[in-house]
Amino acid sequence: MAVQTRVKVAKLEAPRHQGLDRETLIRIYRTMYLSRRLDDREIQLKRQNKIYFQISSAGHEAVTTAAGLLLRPGVDWLYPYYRDRALCLTLGVTPLETLLQAVGAKDDPSSGGRQMPSHWGHQKFNIVSKSSCTGTQFVQAVGAAEATLYYGHHPKALTQAQKAPLGESLDHDPEEIVYVSSGDGATSEGEFWESLNAACAKKLPLFYLIEDNAYAISVPVEVQTAGGSISKLVRNFPNLHVAECDGTDPLESYAVCKEAIRYVRERRGPALVHAHVTRPYSHSLSDDEKLYKTPEEREGEARRDPLSKFSLFLIREGVMDQKEIEALEAEVDREVREAADQALAAAPPEASSVYQNVYSPDIDPTAPVFAAEPKFHGGPKTMVEMVAATLQDEMARDERITVFGEDVADASREENLRDVKGKGGVFKATAGLQRKYGADRVFNTPLAEASIVGRAIGMATRGMKPVGEIQFFDYIWPAMMQIRDELCVMRWRSDGKFKSPVVLRVAIGGYLTGGAVYHSQSGESIFTHCPGLRVVMPSTALDVAGLLRTAIRCDDPVMFLEHKHLYRQPYNRSEYPGPDYTVPFGKARVVKEGSQVSIITYGAVVHRAEVAAAALERNGISVEIIDLRSLSPYDWEAIAASVCKTHRVVVAYEDMMSWGYGAEIAARIAEELFEELDAPVKRVAATDTFCGYHPKLEDAILPQTDDITAAVVKLLEY
Repeated sequence: MAVQTRVKVAKLEAPRHQGLDRETLIRIYRTMYLSRRLDDREIQLKRQNKIYFQISSAGHEAVTTAAGLLLRPGVDWLYPYYRDRALCLTLGVTPLETLLQAVGAKDDPSSGGRQMPSHWGHQKFNIVSKSSCTGTQFVQAVGAAEATLYYGHHPKALTQAQKAPLGESLDHDPEEIVYVSSGDGATSEGEFWESLNAACAKKLPLFYLIEDNAYAISVPVEVQTAGGSISKLVRNFPNLHVAECDGTDPLESYAVCKEAIRYVRERRGPALVHAHVTRPYSHSLSDDEKLYKTPEEREGEARRDPLSKFSLFLIREGVMDQKEIEALEAEVDREVREAADQALAAAPPEASSVYQNVYSPDIDPTAPVFAAEPKFHGGPKTMVEMVAATLQDEMARDERITVFGEDVADASREENLRDVKGKGGVFKATAGLQRKYGADRVFNTPLAEASIVGRAIGMATRGMKPVGEIQFFDYIWPAMMQIRDELCVMRWRSDGKFKSPVVLRVAIGGYLTGGAVYHSQSGESIFTHCPGLRVVMPSTALDVAGLLRTAIRCDDPVMFLEHKHLYRQPYNRSEYPGPDYTVPFGKARVVKEGSQVSIITYGAVVHRAEVAAAALERNGISVEIIDLRSLSPYDWEAIAASVCKTHRVVVAYEDMMSWGYGAEIAARIAEELFEELDAPVKRVAATDTFCGYHPKLEDAILPQTDDITAAVVKLLEY
């Protein structure tokens, strides 16, 4: 049942001061004033060209200070947005630490100088690193809230998480909640609505604070939001506590947030507080609000300024007199000046540090320790059967692992499992896992790819090991921002304070006879272009077992590409290699040795290269085939050794010819091994079109055995 509340202080039976003592009231004003003066100091420093960017929290101080008083530092988990300076100060972030962000100092605890200021992140206080992207934090907060509930039922998983790298910063409290905030503009993003859908469906302990200053840069709220009120739009979400408040009044904000947070801590569901605030300064120093706000609007905002309003309240209520306020402000001004002086004197990051924390410094998936020997048993398994078998063993070993995506469960309605066989994925790759491990570890998600990845990021940041599935590579694009701007950047942008070692399984590729445009796409080069993300693509069942296990056990995000055409082929089957079999990333497989031409390839093209090589062999032509298996990192040593042996090379790949993955391999061979070549590097790939539905079109578009054979013959004729 929906909880539809519109809380107003006038309706609350509470004392005028909301039960807050004099010391707390003074603390509220001090924090609000400190936040504003830090904004002002940063503006001054930007105009002096001593810092490089500034975005203020002015007008938002009252509600964020109130929320900060009600949240528990180091217990609750927070996904704040850039106007939450007062919140962070209330939780314990120091003025110096905020100004270290502004100057981009090496010791900036949020990012080590890698992100703009006000992109909050602080490991000690569970403030998760924030990007510049608007709205991406919502679905990550959902994943973090899922972790809260998960650890409550799986204490062993928490113990395992605490023993993993960065685990010393992880903990769980039975009453912890997750806070997420944004301006009103970000509620237009799809991820906001996706997050509400998931949070309400699962009754997650998630507290939304929407700080509505009526503008998204220059776009007014009535253009951003139908009807001009986000709280009116969300009132019918089930299990959602909805409240509105004057966010420029810290006492009204405190009362409304207190009620909402109590609701969330009691595990009754998520809550959303819609706080009406002001934005007395321009969006940032790159913006000029005079270009779109009338003088009357700006005067009205000035009258609602939370600082002047609350200082008058304190005087009228006899909490402080004018001299005490002036003394407090003078003390804060001195603190800000001293913090600014320290920040300006702080050391900048070393240029060489840019390579630190791109990948995990603790676990190297390319290391020899991952080169395990198989211990075969059982009958031959196909690739798709090997996925399920490997996941089953890894889930038994590591209780942190959850498996989720569209259709991955056997049956969401568990009572139906008595009467049905179960789905287990559209390719049956996860069949039986829910029956064995339960619906809290294997579950279906809404059809929302950005949420699948974003929720996985939130879980992984909390120490879990999520294995998410994108059903078809062709539909991965709604999740692109979560992957490119969040998943692979989390460790680097937080300077190693946070990480997201998600495993993302993705069915990819064509050769399906009828797959057409939207079930046959490749595009792996787009993701190998993302620093921080490991990308692997096995072509055999044995490599599926070894590489998937390495992906789960490593400490980086991994995109695990499973070629749909190869799922059930008889020629790549293998007996199960045992529960500890791993294959290192960046280590190619020599499929066939040869002496005249090298074929560098991967995925479904490997078998086509084998067929071509067999035909060429009958004509006396010796071909060597290298299956890369791992695309980022890739095995340059194996490529170089083969090219130096044969002096002729074909790079064959399924993606489009232009700007495809093979282009990088070909370019590097030409650059570094030019003197070893007896002929130009030859590429065999798909046409620069999309994949057609009719088999004749597909055959003409995708690289075939005859194309590889012709390329080898042409090289030998050079």
